[in-house]
Amino acid sequence: MTQTFFHDGFDLSFIDEGEGEPVLLLHGFASSMALNWINTGWVKTLSSAGYRVLAFDHRGHGASTKSYDVDAYHPNGMASDAVALLDHFGLERAHVMGYSMGARVSAFMALQAPDRVATLVFGGLGAGMVDGVGDWDPIAEALAADDPATITHPRGKMFRAFADQTRSDRKALAVCIAQSRAELSQADMARIEQPTLVAVGTKDDIGGSPERLAAMLPHGEAFAIEGRDHMLSVGDRTFKARVLDFLQANPL
Repeated sequence: MTQTFFHDGFDLSFIDEGEGEPVLLLHGFASSMALNWINTGWVKTLSSAGYRVLAFDHRGHGASTKSYDVDAYHPNGMASDAVALLDHFGLERAHVMGYSMGARVSAFMALQAPDRVATLVFGGLGAGMVDGVGDWDPIAEALAADDPATITHPRGKMFRAFADQTRSDRKALAVCIAQSRAELSQADMARIEQPTLVAVGTKDDIGGSPERLAAMLPHGEAFAIEGRDHMLSVGDRTFKARVLDFLQANPL
């Protein structure tokens, strides 16, 4: 059942399912906890495996409060929401898994509150965490366009269609995209000492190499999601199996 908690001026929608070691799920840009984690079967997979699953809609996304202030969407602020959800439940530590933008927020969370993060899974984002993920200005323009028929940029078209399909607040997303892709340095990566699984699709043209990012991490492991692009990797069954193995190997 969806509930809400209040933090930093935002009403944030969340779910709490199952029992066991907590796993906190952070969804990707223009998505939601429903699209990223419920509809893809992740919540069922994790809860059935004996984990307590926490997930929430990021500020500006899903059923959570929207903001048109660009400063609201720096990953540090979004990471503070994740820490606040753990506070809401009185949880000292959790496994943390993020996809795409959620992976970036997970990294900021690990740097901001390392004692709260037991393990990390970065899905859909490899070396792009450090190198950047390309020119996203056309995506912001596509989100802001009055007529989607005028959009010519392929990735812009893809994200605009996704935002329209999910009935997202396109203005909030266009503002979010300017700040939420803040990059981290190799030195930042070296400070993330938690066991970390980096999983990216072999056909993903956004996330960057999982092997390169894993090599920057003191305890990083890479996993290639075979034959999957950025959109299809998240629900892949081999990805789910690898995450379950990783969590079992790294208990709280």
